[in-house]
Amino acid sequence: MTGVRTGHRICPLCESTCGLLVDLDGRRIAGVAPNPRDVLSDGHSCAKGLGLGALESDPDRVRTPLLRAPGGGFRAATWAEAFDEIGRRLPEFVTGDPGTCAVYHGNPAAHHLDTTFYLGELIGALGTRAVYSPASVDTWPKNLAHILLYGTGLGLSLPDIDRTNHLLILGSNPVVSNGSTVTAPGMRRRLRALRERGGSLVVVDPVRTDTAELADLHVPIRPGTDALFLFSVLSVIAAENLARPARVPAVVDGMTEVLALAREFSPETVAPVCGIDPEIVRRVARGFAAAPTAVAHSRIGTCMQEFGTLANWLVEVLTIVTGNLDRPGGAMFALPPCGGPNTWPASTPPRPIFGRWRSRVRGLPEAMGELPAVCFAEEIRTPGPGRTRALITVAGNPARSLPNTGSVEKALAALDFMVSVDCYVNETTRYADVILPPPPLATRGHHDVTLAHFQIRNVARYTAPLLHPAAGELPEWQILLRLAAIAKGTPERAVTELDDEVAALAARRAAKLAGVDQDQVRVSTAGRHGPERLLDLRLRGGPYGDRFGAEPGGLTLAVLEANPDGIDYGPLRPRLPEVLRTPDGRIDLVPELIVADIARLRASVARPVAPLLLINRRQRRGMNSWLHNALPQPDDGQCALLMNPADAAGRGLVDGDRVRVGSATGTVTAELRVDDALRPGVVSMPHGWGHRGPGLGITRAAAAPGADYNALVDDATALEALTASPIFNGVPVTVTRRSEETRR
Repeated sequence: MTGVRTGHRICPLCESTCGLLVDLDGRRIAGVAPNPRDVLSDGHSCAKGLGLGALESDPDRVRTPLLRAPGGGFRAATWAEAFDEIGRRLPEFVTGDPGTCAVYHGNPAAHHLDTTFYLGELIGALGTRAVYSPASVDTWPKNLAHILLYGTGLGLSLPDIDRTNHLLILGSNPVVSNGSTVTAPGMRRRLRALRERGGSLVVVDPVRTDTAELADLHVPIRPGTDALFLFSVLSVIAAENLARPARVPAVVDGMTEVLALAREFSPETVAPVCGIDPEIVRRVARGFAAAPTAVAHSRIGTCMQEFGTLANWLVEVLTIVTGNLDRPGGAMFALPPCGGPNTWPASTPPRPIFGRWRSRVRGLPEAMGELPAVCFAEEIRTPGPGRTRALITVAGNPARSLPNTGSVEKALAALDFMVSVDCYVNETTRYADVILPPPPLATRGHHDVTLAHFQIRNVARYTAPLLHPAAGELPEWQILLRLAAIAKGTPERAVTELDDEVAALAARRAAKLAGVDQDQVRVSTAGRHGPERLLDLRLRGGPYGDRFGAEPGGLTLAVLEANPDGIDYGPLRPRLPEVLRTPDGRIDLVPELIVADIARLRASVARPVAPLLLINRRQRRGMNSWLHNALPQPDDGQCALLMNPADAAGRGLVDGDRVRVGSATGTVTAELRVDDALRPGVVSMPHGWGHRGPGLGITRAAAAPGADYNALVDDATALEALTASPIFNGVPVTVTRRSEETRR
């Protein structure tokens, strides 16, 4: 490979943020390998990161702007033509009713500096509150539980995996997913290390997952009953006096009250509903309470269910009452290099970040600046003032990421105007009027501002762009600023001028946080522009920063550029009480909103259980819907419906059957695979598939379309009560063999 050069790259495809070494042959990625010197990932990478070259070279990637053609489909256009068309049509939806133009941003946007720093400019220019993302589908219950306990929905408590003696995992399969809301590359290695040092791993999951295979104890719980299970564990701790009040931080209130609430949920009362033997509940409780250090961690399986907020609150309560909050080996808080809500000075009183406004049609509450995604389709399809008539999507595919995809696609077809910043013509962007392609990932610098809040070790890392944008490629931050300028009615303004305005505002804020003069801040970052300038401002003013020269030797972007393997600031360290942003600066274990919802949980004990409950499953090479085309997916049952042998035999089904899976919302067809890893009464499929329909530009994915899990999920009535999140796990379904007549 003559002329090949190697550069550093932090993988932007999932929450592990693994360090990579990328071989470039000209502008082509010739090879990708794990970086053995990366201070966080230490030589680990999954198949997704190693497939960056395939993603960059995918022949189906959109590489030039596309405009809707008069006869259907798209035609290639110049950037000038694309922005002229947007300038002609978008202003109508900005100057009218509030919310007329909505924004949907997908998971990839959360990883990139361009969208992290500039998407807010576009949203502000549009003047819209109709903002959506997958966060309200898979994260909000966890965010709300943390808001109520700690005062912020971003600075989550993290399991100190590398130092704990006992780890309880609920609703997560990090060996496959690589972790979620916890940035810990190489989870298989870390979990094995836990066992090797004499620690214990307990996994609560309806399926014997790859993670459960590593565990000392696998608890095959019935989907949707995690809150009942956790309350039952707490009831054992209360009844047997296993709490450790002497180790509970002094800022915690309500410990006696929360243990009293748990007493009614005894193992004998709850275990039959959870499908678990009462003695297993006691074993889990005693093992957790007796360990020198212990921590519980929950993820999507606990969030995407009926009692998601209660379950995630109880995860925190269990860790707290056993004396494991804010101590090594327990639950701790990261100190992100760019700072964040729990490092910046608290406002007095703290500003609420939940329920500040409500959706137009159903009055569902906002959270962290966004409306629940279940509102997306109805806000477009329901007539009246404020109806969403235009949409801008950024790295998102709501037609396959949101519930009730049939309704979502009808809504997309009903829009008056749509712009998509995306690299594929997928199930969503096929409805767009203009598609604006972002440049290759190799042209971007990378520091994961958001995911640094989830790192299980305090590190700072940055990898510089490997390539400059080629002719015809436009950096994504410039795309967003051009759209913002059009929305403001000033399309002729230069991007450099707009960027200077963004930087000036950021500099004023940075100067205030650092307690230095604004001129000093501006001089410190002179010569930089775009995301790198904004990142340098955040790093210099962050917890490790040089305070714009006030603390020589402190962190700057230049320091990270000189250390592409990263800088290690050591393991997590105690941060209470300064991390708290609650109104009184304390942790209330019995928030009123939570206590009021317990009656609903109590009533669920007497409800009949559906014969079959559908749950989601993770895939190693997938990330929602967008990697299916670029990365080869395993052919062996990638989208099959998995079913326990007893359930299959009772329905006269055999391995390989084509089956119809039906819910109250829709019906899909899937291949059946019989698998004893599932507990009886549970079936499983991955989400993000269903690559069907006209106009798709994703050849490989369309050739193996799979089944659309999301078409089975309700967006109207079956919602998590406190956050209006859809219920993806524990969906009642029927499964029947697909008849020959139906096939024809």
